Amino acid sequence: MKPIRNSAKAVIVQDGCLLLLRLHDQYGDAYVFPGGGQEKGEELKDAVARECLEEIGQAVQVGELLHVREYIGAHHEFAEWDADIHQVEFYFACRLLDPDASVFEGSNPDDHQVAVEWVALEELGDIRLYPKTIGELLLDKGEQRIYLGDLN
Repeated sequence: MKPIRNSAKAVIVQDGCLLLLRLHDQYGDAYVFPGGGQEKGEELKDAVARECLEEIGQAVQVGELLHVREYIGAHHEFAEWDADIHQVEFYFACRLLDPDASVFEGSNPDDHQVAVEWVALEELGDIRLYPKTIGELLLDKGEQRIYLGDLN
């Protein structure tokens, strides 16, 4: 069994839109938050800043921790491929250091990454977003939870 992996993710909201990575797989387009695995000796805030440079090609200011989500692959729709994956994801509020940036070309994009796109918050329900619950929480102005557990 693989060890548990930490992953730091950026939640970048600007002008009513969320900055996401668009991936293409056998099911079509999917969207995920920029970010990725924490390296040994690296703080989570540094991991999310590094991953943003690699995936979106832009520097970010890392703000507060918004959510902690677990992903236990055996419990999700891709269990046949992800059964041995257990990842703890830390979602941080971030902002672009250059809010007028229009070019998003990272030096080390994700596998299957085809674009970096701004998606209007009100359109989040119309796309295949992983995890969809984070998108729902961005739209819900009610009670906010930090620890979310293993959810979609």
